[in-house]
Amino acid sequence: MHVGHAGVTDRLLAEINRALEAHELIKVRAGGAGREARAALLDAICARTDATPVQTVGKVMVLWRPQPDDPSST
Repeated sequence: MHVGHAGVTDRLLAEINRALEAHELIKVRAGGAGREARAALLDAICARTDATPVQTVGKVMVLWRPQPDDPSST
């Protein structure tokens, strides 16, 4: 995922949620913003997606959120 000029939008959050549901672990790149603004963007993404930051290197953050249990498998 890439955070563009528009910042954290509902559409971006929807895509991040879809990716987390499918993969549990994703990378999010927040380019173009200063260090403090980038940290605020990534914190907002974590708060709104209920994801946990695993690692941040430069402009890239790795997010993790466990997949929900499949009720049909029990």
